[in-house]
Amino acid sequence: MRKIIAASITAGSFITFTDPSLAADRDRGARLAAMCASCHRLDGGDGGIPTILGMSPEMLTRTMLAYRSRERPSHIMRAIALSLSDEEIATVARYLAALDKQVRP
Repeated sequence: MRKIIAASITAGSFITFTDPSLAADRDRGARLAAMCASCHRLDGGDGGIPTILGMSPEMLTRTMLAYRSRERPSHIMRAIALSLSDEEIATVARYLAALDKQVRP
C-alpha cells in the first residue's frame, strides 16, 4: 500500500505546470489522494474496491457529493466525503483525472 501511495505522489510530481497555483493544487491533490489510496488502488487496478481512476473530475465530484448527502449508500465513503470540503473534493478529483492520464497512457 505504501508503494502505491508513494507511486501516486511521485507520478503527480511529473506533471508540469507553469502556474505556481496549479502546482500547489497538484501537491494538495496528491496529499488528499493518499487518503483515497488507503482503499482504492491508484494504479488502475481493482482488487475488489472500484478504481477511481478514469472518472472525470465532474463525475468523481458528483459521486462524492452523493455520498455526503446519502444519495449513495456507504458509511465509509460518507465519512470521507463529510471530512472534505467542496474545494478539497474538486482538487482531488482534478488530481486523479491527471494521474489517470499518466498511469494509462
